[in-house]
Amino acid sequence: MSRQHLVRVGALGAVGSFTSVDAVLYPRASRVVVRTGRGLEVGEVLAGPDTETHLDSDGSILRGITVEDHLLLARLERNRAEAYEACASRLAELNLSVALMDVEQLFDARTLVFYFLGEMTPEVAAVTAELAELYESRVQIQKFVDAVNEGCGPGCGTDAAAGCKTCVAGCAISAACSHKH
Repeated sequence: MSRQHLVRVGALGAVGSFTSVDAVLYPRASRVVVRTGRGLEVGEVLAGPDTETHLDSDGSILRGITVEDHLLLARLERNRAEAYEACASRLAELNLSVALMDVEQLFDARTLVFYFLGEMTPEVAAVTAELAELYESRVQIQKFVDAVNEGCGPGCGTDAAAGCKTCVAGCAISAACSHKH
């Protein structure tokens, strides 16, 4: 049976095929944590496994969204909104002729993505680098994020550690830890 799901991720709504690492069949409209080429992101399941279609995988579905994830997402959204306002202000202050369209913060809380309309000049790149460093360092949830990324410790994701219940996010992710990279 196929474990691939079509999932929409990112601010631009990219759709890809993602493999459920724990063999859960997620229903349409489920929110899930996925590992993409960019890092950890939250996505929305558009379609569950289809035994007729076999696409190359764009990443892995690690688990469904948890209560803890909702708390993290609220903090990331506040951080993203602050980064957007700071970037828009800085661009206006420097009189740079580029339009800031959106700012996206990935679920791993380590990556801010700025979306612009206009020419990406070295001055604009310098502003985004400055703001990314400032706002990424202000996220005070690193322990939670590290647990999501790394698991609960040595052996997390192995049969020996399965169900250890010591991950900050819960061991729902431990099975996925051994499937990374």
